[in-house]
Order: sequence, then structure tokens, then C-alpha cells
Amino acid sequence: SHLFSTVPRSTSNLESSEHKRVKSRLKKLILRRPPLQTLQEKGLIKDQVFGCGLELLCEREKSSVPQFVRKCTDAVERRGLETDGIYRVSGNLAVIQKLRFAVNHERAVTTDGRYLFPEDLVQERLDLDDPQWEDIHVITGALKLFFRELPEPLVPYGFFHDVVETVSELKLLVLSMPPHNQHTLQHMIQHLRRVMERSDSNRMTTQNIGIVFGPTLMRPENESGNMAINMVYQNQAVELLLSEYQRIFRSY
Repeated sequence: SHLFSTVPRSTSNLESSEHKRVKSRLKKLILRRPPLQTLQEKGLIKDQVFGCGLELLCEREKSSVPQFVRKCTDAVERRGLETDGIYRVSGNLAVIQKLRFAVNHERAVTTDGRYLFPEDLVQERLDLDDPQWEDIHVITGALKLFFRELPEPLVPYGFFHDVVETVSELKLLVLSMPPHNQHTLQHMIQHLRRVMERSDSNRMTTQNIGIVFGPTLMRPENESGNMAINMVYQNQAVELLLSEYQRIFRSY
């Protein structure tokens, strides 16, 4: 019995030794791993799409409007304009987060488990007609989330006070915004006008679009003011951009 009692102890010692060896190797591997900043500087890991500054994202993509925004609006215009409550109805949050992850996760893993760092952004290969994104409310939810997660809103903080002060001078305000903000705002308002044109089917009137997109596209940098009053101006500003689209964006 003494012989058998020593076997587990011997095995246990071997396991303990192996465990320590693996732990030591893992620790060395982790310490040897280059920091995220180094990988970003080498271009191996790019900043994510959601939460990335608009100018940085557009410059990286060499585009005036983010590719993800274009993909979403194209999908809505192809198959969502007749959908009741388009942009107002919430999509499945878990699926929206799955789409967000797909857009942000730019590293491709090969079959042997190694990482590849593709030069192209992942959303260039993203197919929003894939069955997993079948629910159009998931796409609209992800698009609204993209705008909410911008470090600075599409209508920049510095412009919010002026929007409140004088909505009548909106064209001058829009023209004085940074180019990427101008072009993406123009793209979104043009798209929302197409949504609005089908309001008989989708019930998304100018007012409803204003309610949904006012706070999504613009907000004050400091939320300490009267939120109810701000919301009225946010909604009205979007309504005015929609109704006066030709006058405001005529030079584009």
C-alpha cells in the first residue's frame, strides 16, 4: 500500500513542476509582447471604427463619409424604407453588439490560430445582406450607436450653442464645419429624406426623425443645461436640415 500511496504524490509533483514551467513561459511571452501603442504605430493594429474620431477614420479610409455609414444607409435604402418605425424601433441589442464587434475586430485569425493584420479595414468585406444582419432594425441600431459613440458628435460641440442660438443660419454653420463632418451630415440628411418620403409606410415623419436623430447627431459638450430645452432645439435643427435640405446643401 505504501507503493501505491507514493504514485499520486509523484504524479502530483510532476504536474506541479509542469504547471510552474508553463506559467513561467506564459509570463515571459506576455512580457515580451509589444504594447498596443507600438502595434498601432507600426500599423499592425488600427484604431477601431466605433469610437474612432470622424476625421481620423475618414483619413484612414481615404473617404469623405465613413464606409460603415455608407453601407448602413445603402442597406436601409435597398430594403428598409417601407419598414414601419424604421430608426424608431430598437433592434436586438445582442445582435447589434455582434455587428459592432464584426466592424471593430480588424484582426483575421487563420486556421492554424495565427493572427493576420490585413491592410484593408474589415468593413470593406462586411456584407450587411448576410442573413445574420437580416433584421434591418439591427443595422439602423448599429448606425445610431456609431454616431452616439463618436468622441465628438457629428455636429461638433463647438457648433451646438450656435445651433441653439440661430437655426436660421444653419447653412453658414454647416459650411464652416470640418469637411468630413459636413459630408457625413449631408449624406445622413439626404438618406433620412429618403426614409421620410416613405412615411406612409414607415411612419417616420420629419418630426419622428427629428426626435430620433436630434440627440444622436448633436449634443452639448456639457450636459448640465436644461436637457428638455436642448432636446427641442436638437429635434428642430434636424427637422430644419431635412426640410431645407436643398437650400442648406445646394453647393455640395
